[in-house]
Amino acid sequence: METDVSFHVYDIDVDSSTLITIGAAVAVLLLLLIVWKILTRRRRPAPVQSPDLTIDLRSLGTAGPPPGEPVLEFYNLPVRLAAIVLAPAGRAHELPPQAELDRAVDMIVPGLGKVVAVHRPLARLWPAQVSVRGFAHSFFSHAQLPGDGGKGTPWSSMAGVFATKKERIMVGLVLRTEHENSFGQVIVDSEGKWLDCLRVKGV
Repeated sequence: METDVSFHVYDIDVDSSTLITIGAAVAVLLLLLIVWKILTRRRRPAPVQSPDLTIDLRSLGTAGPPPGEPVLEFYNLPVRLAAIVLAPAGRAHELPPQAELDRAVDMIVPGLGKVVAVHRPLARLWPAQVSVRGFAHSFFSHAQLPGDGGKGTPWSSMAGVFATKKERIMVGLVLRTEHENSFGQVIVDSEGKWLDCLRVKGV
C-alpha cells in the first residue's frame, strides 16, 4: 500500500512595518552590545617608563678642580665634584623638599653645600634604594668610569649613605682630579666614614 505524503506550504504575510520594527530592535540590541563591551573592557595600564639613570662622563667635562675656595679633597687630593646623585633609603621613604635637600648635603661632610654651589655638578634624584651595597652597585654601573673603575685616570666615584635629622639618604659622587690617580670607586657603608676620605677646606 502506498501512502501519499503531501506538504502544505503556508504563506505568511509580513507587512513592511513589522520588518522595520524587527530591524530596529536588532540594531538597538547590537548597539547595546557594543556599548556594554566598551564599558566592561579592561583598560590596559599605561606602561611605566623607568627613569634614565645613566650618567655620561662625556657630559661632565674634562676640567679638574676649580681654583679658589672651597677646596674639596678626596684622600687629601683636590677634586672637582662633577656629579651628585641622591636617593631615599628604603622603599617607603621620599627625599625631602629641594630647600631642605640643599642643606642636607652638609650632613655628608661640612661645607659640601658650598662646594655644590661653586662646582655646579650634574645633579640627579634617583628612586628609592634598599641597601647601600645595592645602591653602590647600581651607581657604579650607571656612572661607568674609564679604565679599571677609574684607577689610573683622573676619575673617581663614591657611593654611600648619610643621615639627616629625619631620614637616611643614599648619595653617589663623581669626582675628577687634575691628574691620574689610583683611587677608583669607594663605598662608604656607614654615615660616620665620609670624613675618612672626603673633606672640604676653606669654608
